[in-house]
Amino acid sequence: MTATMVQPTTTGRSSTAAISALALGGFGIGTTEFTTMGLLPQMAATFDISIPTAGYAISFYALGVVVGAPLIAGLAARLPRKGLLIGLMIALALGNGLSAVAPDVTLLMTARFLAGLPHGAFFGIAAVVATTLVPAERRGTAVARIMVGLTIANLVGVPLATAAGQQIGWRAVYLAVAAIAIATALALSKWLPPVPAADDASPAAELRAFRRPRVWFALLTGMIGFGGMFAVYSYISPITTEVTGLSESAVPWVLAVFGLGMTLGATVGGRFVDRSVMGSVFGSLIAVTAVLVLFGLTATMPVAAFASVFLIGLVSQILASALQVRLMDASPDAPSLASSSNHSALNIANGAGAWLGGLAIAAGWGYSSTAWVGAALSVAGLAIAALSVTRVVVKRS
Repeated sequence: MTATMVQPTTTGRSSTAAISALALGGFGIGTTEFTTMGLLPQMAATFDISIPTAGYAISFYALGVVVGAPLIAGLAARLPRKGLLIGLMIALALGNGLSAVAPDVTLLMTARFLAGLPHGAFFGIAAVVATTLVPAERRGTAVARIMVGLTIANLVGVPLATAAGQQIGWRAVYLAVAAIAIATALALSKWLPPVPAADDASPAAELRAFRRPRVWFALLTGMIGFGGMFAVYSYISPITTEVTGLSESAVPWVLAVFGLGMTLGATVGGRFVDRSVMGSVFGSLIAVTAVLVLFGLTATMPVAAFASVFLIGLVSQILASALQVRLMDASPDAPSLASSSNHSALNIANGAGAWLGGLAIAAGWGYSSTAWVGAALSVAGLAIAALSVTRVVVKRS
């Protein structure tokens, strides 16, 4: 049975404004997620702890994403979508506000966990809502436009926030994100039309999504295949200085190039997804594998390394949009939970890719070995995606 969500009445201009408001929320989420990585030295100095210990702030945020995405999407299945999205932005503001004023490291970790809770649910539900604002043939484009906010955060928000945090303190960055979240809530209140939950929505109905093998295949594809990108991205700073031989001042530029690739991928990727969802999944996984191999072979050459980083960001973002739509297609009667769980899967990929890349480095294989770890993960993700399609073909025959 397919859930029947009422289509809101929108014009082209009003749907653009609503989707832009959703993208602004994505910008705030992307900024708070990735800026922490660049502010660890300042946070460690504030609380007189080591940088690795401060790094737990990243882990607690990711844990919040993994837990919050399915929990909130499932329990809030019957709530009107507009009010829920506004509530999630208020929760994001509270989590970042608490992060900014945390007096000790324990409360900081708690605040980062709370800040991560609305992350996946917002993106997942926003993606479903965005597809109701446009014609069916433009679903991929709508989802990709939501993700543009996240990619612009990597292109502009993270470098600027990192620089600002170094100059005026890391607490100011989290206060700025809280302000962005409040601004998003106000924008959604003004521009997003009322979007009721599906007529037959319920927590039990949403949970039935996990009984479908196609949902698990899509989630596993993201958990494994997307880990390839994170295996490299997690160590891009030492790769830039130790392998490519550039100075530390080049690292922000490398990150900006990666963000530029992600932004372009979100901009054009929706068109590929509109044409073929699974074609985009396969194509992007093959492309990620090829680009990671290229990076492993050319990381010592600055121009080639920059080009490879740009391409990694581009094709990875196309994969993220394709998996988002794939999950909604795989569970039409529970799209919110399935779509939100995609971000849980991608955060698991984040941890798995970084961990496996770290094992290769610890084994003495060098920082460039992360590219080969990443390529292996991408191939494994491709195999899982192929198995999901093969399973459907065999079942139909």
